[in-house]
Amino acid sequence: MNIQQIRNATIVVNYAGKKFLIDPMLAKKGAYPPSPNAPRQDQNNPLVELPTSIDTIIEGIDAVIVTHLHYDHWDEAAIKALPKDIKLFTQNEEDAIEIRNAGFRNVEVLQEDTVFDGIQIIKTKGEHGRGEILKLAGLVCGVAFKHANEKTLYVAGDTVWYDAVQEVIDTHKPEIIVVNAGDNQFFEGGSLVMGKDDVYEVYKAAPNAKIITVHMEAVNHWGLSREELKNFLTNKDIASSVLVPDDGETYEL
Repeated sequence: MNIQQIRNATIVVNYAGKKFLIDPMLAKKGAYPPSPNAPRQDQNNPLVELPTSIDTIIEGIDAVIVTHLHYDHWDEAAIKALPKDIKLFTQNEEDAIEIRNAGFRNVEVLQEDTVFDGIQIIKTKGEHGRGEILKLAGLVCGVAFKHANEKTLYVAGDTVWYDAVQEVIDTHKPEIIVVNAGDNQFFEGGSLVMGKDDVYEVYKAAPNAKIITVHMEAVNHWGLSREELKNFLTNKDIASSVLVPDDGETYEL
């Protein structure tokens, strides 16, 4: 397989001969206002440009996976750019209805036993924060990919470290794990996605896996920089196990 970090949580995954686009946020730099009640109120989102053209990103895509409908995972630019007949997977029927209402005709709700062209795509649980903030953050999911000719891949989505993430690792034993690790947060409510300590918990749960950290430095409420995370990983002596890609970077795995 290969995995390309595009920007924020947007990645392109080539897996068992199929090409997946996950959580597409495809707007130009500065297209949306900053998230309120958060740092960097003088900077519109996204904070950085795409590393390549939208046409290049969506070329040859076989299916799109949208883990939830927050604009930094599914935006107007993606809605406009993607073919309306493309195969598209969502976490639940509520999200599917909204995406169908945007004109998409081939939308399927992920299950724990979804199969797409011989690839098992398993919906996994996630919690978009801890405590009271969960009521505002709403439902999210991750996905695990399995195929006889590939390593098992776990894309955790917008979740913090908690027992269900441990359960996914214990159950599916992923060899590649993608985590959203920008420690994004508002002035109140705590982390919405993983921070460096969460990433360390993932490493301890799966010390033989290769971990890729995304969702970093792209929207105004990010809390953990690539540089700070790299320093943390070096100090823990796990930098060879946890990769911190730049936008546009691709890994062959």
